[in-house]
Amino acid sequence: MRQSLDEYVPRLRYLVVRNQNEWVIQFDGEEFGPYKSRREAMLFAIDAAHKLGQQDEPTEVLLMGDAGEAKSAWTYGQPPYPPSL
Repeated sequence: MRQSLDEYVPRLRYLVVRNQNEWVIQFDGEEFGPYKSRREAMLFAIDAAHKLGQQDEPTEVLLMGDAGEAKSAWTYGQPPYPPSL
């Protein structure tokens, strides 16, 4: 099976992580927040990723699950912006 070129493009990744009762965004070795809800953290991360995407930087927002797995939640240029969360 042939994979698309998008799968090989290195992306700048924003990781939204729950830290007890708060949410933080991890990006480029730094942590931003805290945010009161997952939705609030996701909106801030997607907005930042969207702005970089507009500067021709491939970006993605990942959401850290309870089991420690990071799942793609938003990728610049694929779902509509702003997303409905």
